[in-house]
Amino acid sequence: MQTTAVRKPWYRVLYIQVLIAVALGILVGHFFPAFGKSLKPLGDGFIKLVKMMIAPIIFCTVVHGIASMGDLRKLGRTGAKALFYFEVVSTLALAIGLVVVNVLKPGVGFNIDPKTLDPSLGAATAQKAHAISTADFLLNIIPKTFMDAFVSGDLLQVLLVAILVAFAIAFMGERGKPLLQGIEYASQVFFGVMHIVVKVAPIGAFGAMGFTVGSYGLAALTPLLKLMGGFYLTAGLFVVVVLGGIAWWSGFSIFRFLVYIKDELLLVLGTSSSETALPGMIEKMQRLGCSKSTVGLVIPTGYSFNLDGTNIYMAMAAVFLAQATNTPLDLGQQISLMLIAMITSKGASGVTGAGFVTLAATLAVVPSIPIESLALLVGIDRFMSECRAVTNLIGNGVATVVISRWENEVTAETLNENLRWPVHLETSEPAAPARGIREVEES
Repeated sequence: MQTTAVRKPWYRVLYIQVLIAVALGILVGHFFPAFGKSLKPLGDGFIKLVKMMIAPIIFCTVVHGIASMGDLRKLGRTGAKALFYFEVVSTLALAIGLVVVNVLKPGVGFNIDPKTLDPSLGAATAQKAHAISTADFLLNIIPKTFMDAFVSGDLLQVLLVAILVAFAIAFMGERGKPLLQGIEYASQVFFGVMHIVVKVAPIGAFGAMGFTVGSYGLAALTPLLKLMGGFYLTAGLFVVVVLGGIAWWSGFSIFRFLVYIKDELLLVLGTSSSETALPGMIEKMQRLGCSKSTVGLVIPTGYSFNLDGTNIYMAMAAVFLAQATNTPLDLGQQISLMLIAMITSKGASGVTGAGFVTLAATLAVVPSIPIESLALLVGIDRFMSECRAVTNLIGNGVATVVISRWENEVTAETLNENLRWPVHLETSEPAAPARGIREVEES
């Protein structure tokens, strides 16, 4: 007996609601800037609502996925494949950013004298950036207490605690099964809360966009539109060509995948934060047929180690500032810049204004580019951060599917079938995706 799927009215579809809210936010911010600035609490409040659910959702997903895995050696194999994939693709993103900015030369002709810029911003940001060292980053993965991982909101701390708990439950054998069942029930509760929270996403997107446009305006962006346009173009080409090629090699279409995660993409676009879409991405990747252990490991880790959009931004922005201040950078210096950025970008997830601060960390190690020149990017950083976050989100989603395919968790046929359903119908419950999950759990 077949169940007839009911198509939602267009005004109840989340991504359409978010699109309308973003458009209204832009109009309000442009024509009523003072009122637009006052909308900031709406965006901040929504982001806080989402962030409060991220830690428990990741904890439950990772613990249940790993502890219920029959072969724990698969965890090490999956983790090694993920880190290898992250490093290769992230390096490729940096290299593409360097090539494009050298071809377009968006900063040539600005002739900015760093002495005329406000040195306080560069000094403050540089001080914040210097606090990010490799040792501090590694030590920061270890929380002060067990519960501190959930209080701090650091994804890698939550991941570490979840992995340790998962191994402890796995070693308990049969005695650990009741705990696993309890964690599964808790996971359903947390996802249920998230489904309630996401319903107010349009309000959050409206407030965030209204504040952004009201604070910085659209006319003030004109002198820097070339850099913004180049960055958006590069990120788009990276998604279509690089990630699209990887997706094709893995047996699925990048365009169908983008349609599948359209709600999360528009959520990120409206809030400029990729964390707001993290719970939704975890759920949708599982619906595609990826195992809970792979999803729970790859996505949170990718938020620190697979920041494709941030890497493109850092490469382009650093060379742009050198061009704008007439600072010569030869090929060797640019390669050194790329190697430094590969390290500094790894600490981006736990830092407020991650892309901007990690850029400062990179410039702090390359003294030839004046740190004061960061002031040039303040007005457009919020608009750049939207593209960074969207590109990062797509990159982590593709990485999850690719690694799941490497692990033979889902076939190309099942994957494409599960991707095809949301294209044609907006159903009240995911009929086809559920089949992919059952196939993985039974295998």
